[in-house]
Amino acid sequence: MPSLTVREARLRRHRRVRGKVQGTAERPRLVIFRSNRGITAQLVDDLNGKTLAGASWLALKKSFKGDKSGQATEVGKLLATSAKQAGVETCVFDRAGYLYHGRVKALADSAREGGLSF
Repeated sequence: MPSLTVREARLRRHRRVRGKVQGTAERPRLVIFRSNRGITAQLVDDLNGKTLAGASWLALKKSFKGDKSGQATEVGKLLATSAKQAGVETCVFDRAGYLYHGRVKALADSAREGGLSF
């Protein structure tokens, strides 16, 4: 049996989690995507197939200086403010197969501090 690549293993974990986690209009799914350069997050209503709010590292100011964990913290704050504008207070967290540490944990913590509960 051939071993999986890192990407294939993450996608397998993501598919397994997506079978159990579903977002609704009242409680959307907070899904993240982590690349080598940045991180993005969206609040998705899976029943209607709509993105309610989102934030990306590309929306940060050019004057932002810091490491990738600091970048993820700022994206979490941006997501929390855009979620408040969309009228979302609670969500379910979908870590998309990534381990819950580092940038993923930093984004989740800052989103919680910003007012999202999950």
